[in-house]
Amino acid sequence: MFSKEAAIQLVEWSALGIELLAIALILGTILVSTAVYLVALAAQHKDRAESYEQYRRRLGRALLLGLEILVAADIVRTVALDSTLRAILSLGLLVIIRTFLSWSVVLEVEGFWPWNRPKAARDAPP
Repeated sequence: MFSKEAAIQLVEWSALGIELLAIALILGTILVSTAVYLVALAAQHKDRAESYEQYRRRLGRALLLGLEILVAADIVRTVALDSTLRAILSLGLLVIIRTFLSWSVVLEVEGFWPWNRPKAARDAPP
């Protein structure tokens, strides 16, 4: 079986892996989205404003997903390794900050708060 030290190390590596996944996802999406945007501009097949809006939406969605994954890494690390009151309060503060950032990105990308989503947007596939 695992020793306590090995279990702690496994959780640390798991949390780090989750964080690296979030970073890779954000960076990869930025690179791919930027390349697609530049190709669309160079080819001028689409309206420039529409290309820009699609670019913004892609980046915003990547940031939202990255923030969610980073929250998951913080939860894993805090719950498994440091469940003191101070650590849990710090986690709560991080979750609040990241939630506010997520809401801000949704507002910027979609034009409305997550809880004020128009009926047409609720019914549409993601």
